Amino acid sequence: MNSFDWKNLIDPLFYIHFDVNGIKLGIYIVLFIVFAETGLFAGFFLPGDSLLFLAGIYNRELIENVFFIESDFINVVLLSTMVAISGIFGNIIGYWFGSKSGYYLYNKQDTFWFKKKYLVQSKAFFERHGGRAIIFARFLPIFRTFAPIVAGIVSMEKKKFMFYNILSSFLWSFTLIFAGHYLYGFLLANYGINLKEHIELIVIGLVVITLLPVILKFAKKTTIIE
Repeated sequence: MNSFDWKNLIDPLFYIHFDVNGIKLGIYIVLFIVFAETGLFAGFFLPGDSLLFLAGIYNRELIENVFFIESDFINVVLLSTMVAISGIFGNIIGYWFGSKSGYYLYNKQDTFWFKKKYLVQSKAFFERHGGRAIIFARFLPIFRTFAPIVAGIVSMEKKKFMFYNILSSFLWSFTLIFAGHYLYGFLLANYGINLKEHIELIVIGLVVITLLPVILKFAKKTTIIE
């Protein structure tokens, strides 16, 4: 079994290559993390975007945990679909929890697993963008975790929520997994660049790209206050 180190929690490859006594469990770990990011409070610190991008690169390794299919395209479609479904169920759990918990969460004390400021930020984000917030939030760390919960708290119409939930899940998973898989193949075939040798740069780059809108918005608010 893999030796555990706390820094592994933010390392996407730790999850992709995870095994127990030689039995590879990467695909199941990836699906659980996608579910946890949207269905559990623990999800806000997990490497969702970089994990899916790298899942595209290591697509065959992950899929072969379940079955072997010769076609690369079918493998990528299957993995993307499985991830999308996991994300859909995660959002459903988040919505249900939000609808049942109500504003209790706003009175909850901060813990390692729960930060109220993220919930407040997600509520403001949701109120500004409405149903589209579900789509936008899929591509933004932290907001991705709390958007479905906030949708439940504000009693968003269930049919409307499910429409944006399904649409956003498929857009998110297909975009990142296909990008990882085909960009890896394109750069390797045409320029001899092996993205597997630059994993740290990829992770850092994706973190910067996904967090940049949040940072800019925060900076803008700080400037206005000053």
